[in-house]
Amino acid sequence: MKPPFHAEHIGSFVRPPRLIEAARVHKAAHKAGKLDDAGFRAVQDDCIREIVAFQESIGLPSITDGEFRRRSWSAGFIDAVEGFGLRDGTLGFRNESGVMGVASSPYAKQRLKRKHRIVADDFRFLKSVVKRGVPKVTIAAPDVMHWFLGPQAFEPAYRDREAFFADLGAIYKAEIAELAKEGCRYLQLDDTALPCNCDPNARKDVVARGEKPDELTERYARLFNDSIAAKPSDMAVAIHLCRGNLKGAWMAEGGYEPVADALFNRLNADIYCLEYDTPRAGDFSPLRFVPKGKTVVLGLVSTKTPQLESKDALKRRIDEAAKYVPLERLGLSPQCGFSSGGGSGQTVTQDDTRRKLELIMDVARDVWK
Repeated sequence: MKPPFHAEHIGSFVRPPRLIEAARVHKAAHKAGKLDDAGFRAVQDDCIREIVAFQESIGLPSITDGEFRRRSWSAGFIDAVEGFGLRDGTLGFRNESGVMGVASSPYAKQRLKRKHRIVADDFRFLKSVVKRGVPKVTIAAPDVMHWFLGPQAFEPAYRDREAFFADLGAIYKAEIAELAKEGCRYLQLDDTALPCNCDPNARKDVVARGEKPDELTERYARLFNDSIAAKPSDMAVAIHLCRGNLKGAWMAEGGYEPVADALFNRLNADIYCLEYDTPRAGDFSPLRFVPKGKTVVLGLVSTKTPQLESKDALKRRIDEAAKYVPLERLGLSPQCGFSSGGGSGQTVTQDDTRRKLELIMDVARDVWK
């Protein structure tokens, strides 16, 4: 078994209540100066063993640790790199009722430095407990560290954007080298920047801060390529594009057309996991830019709602996408992880998760016999 796969999942899973409680207690202990790292890690280990067994019971070909060691999907990277702070950006999460509030974004308050291994230790443990399937590790994509704040993401710590990107790229190269030593052969980079750069209103914000949206797309493709340049030839790299997913809310909308050419032809990913669960993601026509040799995983199953999708409807949509990309180079997945924000209050339960993943497996068996 090796990627790409016709049935996928994106990474995170709903945190068990005892993991959420252990994280709360651990945080309080740190504040009180009473460290309990070993006890907290033991709870994490047990919960990861259980979520691995859960994935294996469904028959998923790729297996993650559920992102159970992170506060949120991007926090694993931010927490492991010295120099980051958080400040409010211009985009807020929104739901059907309106904007919920502005999202905090990372910025370099001083020169960035990798404090320790970011996900390589997490991968080592994951690999040790996976019995069936390919262990997959997820990490935030490098452009996420810039897009939401623009120049404010690196000023005044860096003289210019290129110096900031050089340090970012070096951090990713070092981490990917560590992952390679641990035997990782499936890496997923989670990107909310490029899909948000498809939103007309967000693109106006980019212009207002003195930048050009299309230039950013091209520069981000080069940053991505530089970050993975030294990976082993047998390490498959996926990029997951998401417009935000926090307890059913999102940050942006708009089809992939503004970024499609650069995304598919100048960004060197092997696999593209694309959000396609609502009309906010546009139609499949941007897939006409996908070249031979690359795989597209269609995120048609929503993790924002417990409602189960129709098997027939999913098959019809796969057929629509196959007008642009041959069926053998397509796959099916949820549009995002099941608990990207971490913590409690998720809109789906573990039972919902099982039903949705079993549906994906059923459809994949029918379509890619």
